[in-house]
Amino acid sequence: MEILEKKTNSEHEKVLIGREPASGYHGIIAIHSTARGPAVGGTRLWNYVTEDDALTDALRLSRGMTYKNALPALPLGGGKSVIIGDNKTLDRDAIFSAHGRFIESLGGAYITAEDVGTSPSDMEIVRRETRHVAGLLSGTGDPSPYTARGVFRAMQAAAKHAWKSEELAGVTVALQGCGNVGYNLARNLHAAGAKLIVSDIDPQKTLRLVDEFDAEVVEIEQIHAVDADIFAPCALGAVINDQSIPQLRAQIVAGAANNQLLEDRHGETLKERGILYVPDYAANSGGVFSGCVELLGWKLEQLSKKVDEIYNTVLNILELASAEDISTNKAADRIAENNLRF
Repeated sequence: MEILEKKTNSEHEKVLIGREPASGYHGIIAIHSTARGPAVGGTRLWNYVTEDDALTDALRLSRGMTYKNALPALPLGGGKSVIIGDNKTLDRDAIFSAHGRFIESLGGAYITAEDVGTSPSDMEIVRRETRHVAGLLSGTGDPSPYTARGVFRAMQAAAKHAWKSEELAGVTVALQGCGNVGYNLARNLHAAGAKLIVSDIDPQKTLRLVDEFDAEVVEIEQIHAVDADIFAPCALGAVINDQSIPQLRAQIVAGAANNQLLEDRHGETLKERGILYVPDYAANSGGVFSGCVELLGWKLEQLSKKVDEIYNTVLNILELASAEDISTNKAADRIAENNLRF
């Protein structure tokens, strides 16, 4: 495998590009920070148009992982890897074996797990080549239920802050993305008595939510603009931007997607519009917590407790933002950056 270091105009410690023509592997590993411990972050498989697009995603996602791990003061840093390829046609055994060798070359500086486009089964292939991987079938497996539970608790905290009650019965939630996390979040919301409006690029995923949770389906271009109390982005990032913000009708934005704000300034724009934004890396950290069973030796009871504590973490962020009259993303960053100075 050919591994080249990529110089970037960022604060990242190391960014590497790996290519292996024999297997068709083309991937990027971005290590943002190891200040608190080894860089941890999942592997995303996506059919990026260009390598620059993949690099931009890796840089944003790895920085987000640093803040996600620092916010609850985990002894972990932030990193991310992306694989460029078509999920439907590539040879998974060859690609993820190559990815494992790429990770192993870093000697433990980076630890991966599943992410968009990958699964615990893929991580088992990676495990053949390196021990620096979590989220295995033999471990906690699919982190989606924990991620979804954390987002649900974050929504409850936002409701408590905005409406003085954490009850979500009768609340309408616009759910963008009905994959594993979206499905589990919908299940939590339905059990709480919420009404669901959903969208996804895959019609079969939305139909499942119609059948099981009596959801209403809208086109993917409409979901952010529907009449709802909460907008829950659970697909890809950058959905909160100059075009979407004026169309939002929800009072709260809280979801599982990473990097929901296209730019940091959009957090301030939401504040100016009176829309309460739950910083994504605070809401979606349940998936990282599930990996701590393997990475840090947590017991399942400790895992469940930490996921439920996302409620208090989010409340603290929202209260700090109100007290300091700053955007919620700035408040979350302030707490995380303080933990990075330990």
